[in-house]
Amino acid sequence: MILHLLPTRTGGAAENMALDFLLLQRYPDTTAPRFRHYEWHRPAFTFGYAQKIGFVREQLRASAGSAPEDFDLCRRPTGGGLVDHRDDWTYAVVIPRGHPLEEVRAAQSYRLIHEALAEALRAQGIAAQTKLTDAEPMADDDAPLNEVAAKAKSPAVAGVCFQRAEIHDVVHASSGEKIAGAAQKRNKHGLLFQGSIWRPAASGVDWERFQSDFTTHIAAALEVPPEDVPWPEFNDDEVSGLTGQYSSPEWIELR
Repeated sequence: MILHLLPTRTGGAAENMALDFLLLQRYPDTTAPRFRHYEWHRPAFTFGYAQKIGFVREQLRASAGSAPEDFDLCRRPTGGGLVDHRDDWTYAVVIPRGHPLEEVRAAQSYRLIHEALAEALRAQGIAAQTKLTDAEPMADDDAPLNEVAAKAKSPAVAGVCFQRAEIHDVVHASSGEKIAGAAQKRNKHGLLFQGSIWRPAASGVDWERFQSDFTTHIAAALEVPPEDVPWPEFNDDEVSGLTGQYSSPEWIELR
């Protein structure tokens, strides 16, 4: 078994979410963990599967300074809150069914991947660590990606992204400022982990070096070697169909 390191791709919000889900559902090598970093065609926000669209639109208007139509906007297949992708470093990890990490509680898998991320940042002088305590531990099936999911219960928390760190998020050791968060989805195929690093909170990082260090640490945690692999040959109709579903009003306004 090896950790498959997939090529970087750039897409719209719906396409990126569709491809992440297909990496969980339709990957040709069902036994291999897989990793990808990806980018965005235009300014984008994503929000968690359980979020209500009315709340999301209110947050965009109040905190992002623009109406939702000014951005690509897509509901994620994972949980969490509203995430600003305009200046982040985005990635996904899939752990296949049956791997020991896929079988542990969500808090443990969340912590392990974020510890690998923090270690890669520390190699470049960023005083990063995972947050150890929180007044409201995350649910076992849904790791919060940022503070917006909690804002409905905590009106004092302001902003869209990275204003409040949850347990096992990556933060600055001295200030507690949030650097990275993520969300998870688990089903019969395995575990999908979607993560975001806020670049301004990690100023000066060489992101090419970071990716190499990060995937090396993930591979070590999974006890498998990393290896670059080509992009899988997904069925074109399935990709376009799922992308269309994720861009549809029915999906975006599901709740």
